[in-house]
Amino acid sequence: MSQLPVCVYTRYTAGTMSSAPRRPRNAPPQVQGCTCNRLRRLTRRVTAVYDHALAACGLRGTQFSLLSNLLVLQTPTLSVLAEAMDMERTTLTRNLRPLIAAGWVALQPGRNARNREARMTPAGRAKLAQAKPHWRRAQSTLNSALGDAEVARLHRLVDRYLPLLRGPVHSDG
Repeated sequence: MSQLPVCVYTRYTAGTMSSAPRRPRNAPPQVQGCTCNRLRRLTRRVTAVYDHALAACGLRGTQFSLLSNLLVLQTPTLSVLAEAMDMERTTLTRNLRPLIAAGWVALQPGRNARNREARMTPAGRAKLAQAKPHWRRAQSTLNSALGDAEVARLHRLVDRYLPLLRGPVHSDG
């Protein structure tokens, strides 16, 4: 049996050897790793910046976001508020409980017997006004850390991708 010569392509880059073949210059990028994990890690870090800043006024980022959405939507049904925040309705109800207990949000019957509406109370409006400077500080911290251009780019990407993933997304596997 004759032996054929074995030829292995290796690439030496910055002190490391790699046996990976070189990709053509115009090849699409290879996706490696879990997108969900990467995004969750990023959102945990971003949330920590907001939570740290908002702690001075006794709010978390999720609570500030709920109050802000209520201010804009005025008196939405829980379903409308959940949809606006891309939340499950049960998660929304759980997140509203401390705001209701604090007297910042009130639930009331909706226009039909099956719906309930959320409204911000005057105390909730005062809490949101108190929290806004702390939110601005968190926003400024992120803008400084990432750069205004990168934050604007991130906003554009998120705004472009959110509608693509609205509703259940199913894989074929």
